Amino acid sequence: MRLGARTTLWCGGLLFSLAVTMLASAATGPVSIDYVVVGKAVLNALPVLSYEVPDVARRIVVVLRLPRIALAAVVGFALATAGVVMQGFFRNPMADPSIIGVSAGAAVGAVTTIAFSVAVPFALPLFAFVGALVAAFGVYLLATENGRTPVATLLLAGVAVQTLLGAVVSFLLLHSGESLREAVFWLMGHLNYSSWDKILVALPVSLVGFVVLFAYAEDLNVLLLGEEDAQTLGVEVERTKRLLLAVASVVTAAAVAVSGVIGFVGLVVPHVMRLLVGPDHRILLPTSALAGATFLVATDTVARSAVGGAELPVGVVTAFLGAPFFLYLLRNREVTAL
Repeated sequence: MRLGARTTLWCGGLLFSLAVTMLASAATGPVSIDYVVVGKAVLNALPVLSYEVPDVARRIVVVLRLPRIALAAVVGFALATAGVVMQGFFRNPMADPSIIGVSAGAAVGAVTTIAFSVAVPFALPLFAFVGALVAAFGVYLLATENGRTPVATLLLAGVAVQTLLGAVVSFLLLHSGESLREAVFWLMGHLNYSSWDKILVALPVSLVGFVVLFAYAEDLNVLLLGEEDAQTLGVEVERTKRLLLAVASVVTAAAVAVSGVIGFVGLVVPHVMRLLVGPDHRILLPTSALAGATFLVATDTVARSAVGGAELPVGVVTAFLGAPFFLYLLRNREVTAL
């Protein structure tokens, strides 16, 4: 089957799975709602349609659940997109979006905002976004010498900066006082305070970033052969590396800024999709993005409905589900460099 047909078939199936998962998520929770009622409530949002829906059900679906479901889809989409690029960039299936300190930088920004009670509109996501970008580009500058950025040096610089920023976060937590619980909750990754405003911030960044990265899918394929071979085949290696790293960092920063630190989405989803569709980024990138959206919507549904009336941070659920599954893959399949 041709690549275009395979991509269309896989993406169509994943879009259908995402739609079904979102519908099931909107119907699931402490208060269960009939699927037909959910469908009518969603369709009522269209100005040309009008169905009779109980007001309580409408408010639960449209006001409470839909923003959270939509944000979960956007964040999952962004993290999986960045995860594919990072794994291809480092030619290592163990890489994830936080490998160059993006999540640690966002954590410093967010915890600083919480610990010092910064009273600025959108302070927490704004500081988290800025912190993530400062960390990512700081790592890049540290690893760059004479216009070249060796991947191994970039990885080591990322580990060092993550460790340093982790210590900063620990220090801030010790001095956060009554805000400690809120800070720890953010660090676990959650979607409790979802809103359409957050979606309107994260969605454009994620979509534009995806389009740019997808345009470089063939170059990313060539980079898997090694930098010298890629240079020989006409790829502007350093320029392409800078662009991929910058865009993937911005996409990750946008996701982390509105959701906290959610692990394993950018690690497990691209790895699983690579086993299913192969390493060609022209099909791997869109399928992983859609699978990431579906995965995070499903795990967030579990997070808000699995433990009676209590809610778990979705980052805890992704770790509970992702870690054992990834260990299973490691034990039953050979994992090598890409």
